[in-house]
Parts: sequence; C-alpha cells; structure tokens
Amino acid sequence: MNAELVFFGKRVDMAQRHRRRILVIAIYAALAVLMACLWRFTQWHGSGIWAFWAVMLACRFFLGGYYAGGLVKPFSNKAPRRTEQAPPLLMLKLRIYRPLPAEGEPYRNDERELRQRDHAHYAAYQTLGGALAVVWLLASIRNDSPKVFDWLTMPSDELFCGLTMIALTLFLTLPQAILLWSEPDMEAD
Repeated sequence: MNAELVFFGKRVDMAQRHRRRILVIAIYAALAVLMACLWRFTQWHGSGIWAFWAVMLACRFFLGGYYAGGLVKPFSNKAPRRTEQAPPLLMLKLRIYRPLPAEGEPYRNDERELRQRDHAHYAAYQTLGGALAVVWLLASIRNDSPKVFDWLTMPSDELFCGLTMIALTLFLTLPQAILLWSEPDMEAD
C-alpha cells in the first residue's frame, strides 16, 4: 500500500489510518451524492454511465487496486506499462501525470499483501452477494405479483437500476475500501 497520494501534483500523506478512513468516507459520500443527483434529475435515464465513470476515476486516482495509481497496489501483480512517449501536454498542465516507477521499485504484492487482498475480496463479495440476493428477490417478487410495489413512490425499474448501480459501485470499490479501512498506521521510512 502506498503511504502517500499524489493529487494534482500535491503529495498528501496517507500513512495514518484516520486519514485513509476519511478518504474512504469522502469517496462513498461523493458517490452517494452523485447517484442521488443523477436519480433526482434524470431518473437513471441514460445517466448511469456518469456514475460508472465516477467510480472508475475514484479507483484510478484514489483507491487503486484494479488500476495503477491510488493507494492500494495493483491486484494483478503485473509490471506497469512502460511507454517511451512523453506524457500529453494536458496531463502535465493538470499535474496528473505520474512518472513510472524505477526498475528497482517493487510492484508485486508479497505474501502478507496477497493474504490481505484475498481476505478483503472475500469479505467484500460476501456483502455484495447479499446485496445481489436482495435485488434478485425484489425482482422475482415484482415479476410474480406487481401489486406488491404499489407503495413505492418511484417506478420499480428505477429502483432496480439504482440498486444495480449501487451493487456495481460496491463491486468495484469495496475490496480497496476494506484494505484502506483496516490497515493500521504505516511507519515512516
């Protein structure tokens, strides 16, 4: 796990657990506000892709895990891609270009990190399995007797779209969030 986060050219120390927990809470709060606004103004008609891209950017810049960048090492254990081209001028001006690690820098997870990664995925996907079971149960009840959902103020299709978007968000972010939340304070080098 990285001890610092590079955000628009500024280095932010994330070695302390409470800072990582604040980051996780801020990311989920921002995603929840975005999803609530998208539902409020568009009722998920063509706007779910914006929530998906926000989740992908949160993973890329803050969480890591499935992408190089962020606080959690990549789960794939593959070496970062090396390109001989200079970074685009826009990325340099926005200060979001991250130099590639040197040859001697470790990018692979050790045994402890692999065990933590596997445990975080196990815990995350048990939670996600429960959430998908609830969505499936609601969908099957809706198909059998549509009168059950007459008390809802929103159409059931919007409800299922929102629940599916929440499940997708958890699928993409929950393992990294568990790792960031549970890892103790890091020692300074």
